Amino acid sequence: MNLEPVKKLISNFINSETTKNQKIYYTLSLGWIIFIGYLTWWNGLRNPSLDKSFRWDEWIWFGLVPALSPYLFYFIWKKKDN
Repeated sequence: MNLEPVKKLISNFINSETTKNQKIYYTLSLGWIIFIGYLTWWNGLRNPSLDKSFRWDEWIWFGLVPALSPYLFYFIWKKKDN
């Protein structure tokens, strides 16, 4: 398995200068993930059944997927620099 492109992408992300708009988008995405995680946890506690566990499937579909999908679309559709 070739992990070199992933390492390069992560190092470019860490070393790059982020603009104010990018910081706002990252903060909103992280806030959304945390907020949905809290709601999922709270609904699990208030569940009338005996199962009080955290519902990971709800958190992934309502927290991670909506927060990360705009970035995936951006990387898919962004123009390649020559």
